[in-house]
Amino acid sequence: MDRFLDISLTVNGEAVSARVEARTHLVDFLREGLDLTGSHAGCEHGVCGACSLIVDGAMVRGCLMLAVQAQGSEVWTVEGLTETGAISAIQDAFVARNALQCGFCTPGMLVAAATLLKQNPSPTREEIREGISGNYCRCTGYQAIVDAIETAATVMRESA
Repeated sequence: MDRFLDISLTVNGEAVSARVEARTHLVDFLREGLDLTGSHAGCEHGVCGACSLIVDGAMVRGCLMLAVQAQGSEVWTVEGLTETGAISAIQDAFVARNALQCGFCTPGMLVAAATLLKQNPSPTREEIREGISGNYCRCTGYQAIVDAIETAATVMRESA
């Protein structure tokens, strides 16, 4: 059996083809193969949420998904969401509400917030907490993050 496989997928709106080792995780392929380093490899067990990505419209843990499993998929990273402006209101609210400190968890939090707000544009504070519950932050204590997502939700609804 060949250790390397050819894959083709769409990353941040661009077609990508590559030859990857069968055991390469999606987050490692994006970071090392495509130099998209916004998503972080934190715990590498799917617990911390730092590697959160959007694959075919659903948030996934990039450390638990193999790159070959993304064959034919549409993948969005925090860089792509930033470039399209899809998360600009969320990013602005994170800055305004001081919802980031060291920044390690921030890309995953932004992806989680974007996923939540796409599914539920008017979440309660409890629903926000639930929406980010799979993402760890060791710096902020979460209050500012919840405030920021609540603020972003309001801004996004008002501008829709």
